[in-house]
Amino acid sequence: MRFVAAAMVFFFHATFEHFASGGAQGVAEKSFIQGGWTGVGFFFILSGFILTWSTRARDTTSAFYRRRFFKVYPLHLLTLIAAAALMVWVAGAPIDGWQAVTHLFLLQSWSPDIMVRSGFNGVAWSLSCEVLFYALFPVLIRIVNRIRPERLWLSAGVVVALVLAVPFVSGLLPDQTLVPMVNLTSSDMWLVYMFPGTRLLDFVFGIILAKVVMTGRRLPLGFGGSLALVAVAYVAAPYFPAPYNLVGVMLVPLGLLVASAAAHDSAGRGSWFATRPMVWLGEISFAFYMLHQLVQSYGHRFLGATRSWDTVPAIGVVGALLAVTVVLAWLAYALVERPVMKRFSRSRRRGHIIAVPSAAPAEAAAEERQPALL
Repeated sequence: MRFVAAAMVFFFHATFEHFASGGAQGVAEKSFIQGGWTGVGFFFILSGFILTWSTRARDTTSAFYRRRFFKVYPLHLLTLIAAAALMVWVAGAPIDGWQAVTHLFLLQSWSPDIMVRSGFNGVAWSLSCEVLFYALFPVLIRIVNRIRPERLWLSAGVVVALVLAVPFVSGLLPDQTLVPMVNLTSSDMWLVYMFPGTRLLDFVFGIILAKVVMTGRRLPLGFGGSLALVAVAYVAAPYFPAPYNLVGVMLVPLGLLVASAAAHDSAGRGSWFATRPMVWLGEISFAFYMLHQLVQSYGHRFLGATRSWDTVPAIGVVGALLAVTVVLAWLAYALVERPVMKRFSRSRRRGHIIAVPSAAPAEAAAEERQPALL
């Protein structure tokens, strides 16, 4: 499912490049604009869910931070350097020193300036949010572990209510530049969609849902029903008011999809998402996500920066760029991500133990799968 979510973001960004001309471009926008918000929301929820699902009773805070750093930062640094080189040598653009610093240390999403000063590898803004998630996870998991199982759904409902309340707060911010794509001001979109403190709620929602499944609480929908709900919400979301279609409308359907998929797998029921090719694509999905916008932007420049194509050729161009991104992602995963994780993600030094209850069967199984999941 990670690759499907990453592919949704890929096609979302492809609409920005205007590969298609005429009516085909309009169809692409209507089909894939919602995919960008949906894919990112899925990853934020999944992040909280998977980290909770795979936390081990013997784990330590320092070991957790070490794994997260070597999982995320090497690929971020690689793509940041590649983006800077392409900016200078291909696009002929100057390097903004302050922007470079914020991107280097993954601080870019903390300022609303990101809406008007996005540069380098733009998709890395989501890692700026993930850094906050990882920093707070050892504390958050202790808090959630204290919630009694019968109150987990109530806690999840509180998080959903807070997410839906964010647009009311964003309305109090001073207006800035209008973002036509979403019919929101840049300050509204920043607070609702890109501010790490706001998106922390998605992450917490994922943590709570993991505990729901791990404690055996009943889910309202099975895997198939959750997939259907996501499809319905995806189609309906553009008809909701602008702030809510970015995050709020898809939050519950995506959360139920992640939770039901875990329950489905735990029960030993297979699915298309669990086939070997899809698992492999899931493994390279982080590298795919980090590389795809660079491939699209500079691939379009190579083919003709202002050029658009009729429907069939446009599909061919996008398909070719998709294939190039998959190949580069596989190389980045095989030559950087996986070797770095194997070499540096473990240490013999001991730190503070992350407080978790004794491993239930589902948790014990997750421990064995942790390298693949993370």
